[in-house]
Amino acid sequence: MSGARAKGPDQVRTAGVLPWRRRHGTLEVALVHRKRYDDWSWPKGKLDGGELWPAAALREAAEETGLRVRLGVPLPSARYPIPARSGTPQEKIVRYWAARPLGGGGGLRHEVDRMRWVSVKAARRLMTYRRDGEQLDALVAAEDSGALAAWPLLVVRHAHALGRKAWSKKDWLRPLDDRGSAQARDLVPVLAAYDVRRISSSSATRCIHTISPYAKSAGLKVHSTAWLSEEGYEDKPTKMAAIVTDLLAEGRPALVCSHGPVLPDIVGLLLDRSGKGAARAILKEAAEDTLVKGEALVVHVRGRGKAARVVAAERHQPLR
Repeated sequence: MSGARAKGPDQVRTAGVLPWRRRHGTLEVALVHRKRYDDWSWPKGKLDGGELWPAAALREAAEETGLRVRLGVPLPSARYPIPARSGTPQEKIVRYWAARPLGGGGGLRHEVDRMRWVSVKAARRLMTYRRDGEQLDALVAAEDSGALAAWPLLVVRHAHALGRKAWSKKDWLRPLDDRGSAQARDLVPVLAAYDVRRISSSSATRCIHTISPYAKSAGLKVHSTAWLSEEGYEDKPTKMAAIVTDLLAEGRPALVCSHGPVLPDIVGLLLDRSGKGAARAILKEAAEDTLVKGEALVVHVRGRGKAARVVAAERHQPLR
């Protein structure tokens, strides 16, 4: 799933979530009620200007359910026409994620006046729109396959940096430019959406500055190493592989920030753990074409260590 840079002139971009939990061994999901429309549906809302999809999904979950969530595997998107005030038909595009609650305490906002946790069977009876059943079916399938319990490993390419010709000092000290600094700030809510808990980064300044805003906001330490830098990787490529292997063994939300020449082999290690299907295609594309500066590749992993397997993947490119 790729992060689109632009929308069509008659498209309304919307992000939504399917909050889920297990209660007494039973899978439950949360639906919200909008008083204005008197309907029950999944929490969702429009993207704000300059907002990336995962950031919008995280924000809407908080505003419409009061929950703090971690985004999980992506679920099928929805497309349907909506009336427009101008009289010109518009198409709403909704991208959905499974969302695991990490906490709560917030109040309901916008037109939502109720939220209800229900079983899958009850959800089918409660939901107002038949189209919402597609996402529920995918969530149940993810539960059955074990994908619902997957954890995210993010691969991030450093944001836009000052050009090499404009920098006279050692290359690893080269900083972000203004565009890159803005990209780094934009990444903060994206990384928060996946609740990244461990950060491994190249020791190059441009990498550290890319993920420092998120690290500061989340109160995390940046584990920097020369083995993820261009020079360190060229010297001993096996060290990079060991870092990725350790993250897979740990099995908790994490990210690796590195450089264009290093990323194809990082992604390649994850490609070796993927089966057939959409996830493999996304990883293969990322490995062959590498990521753009400031892009985050989200890889959803089931299990840990030697048993770790990629079950889904998505790409989120910067808007600037």
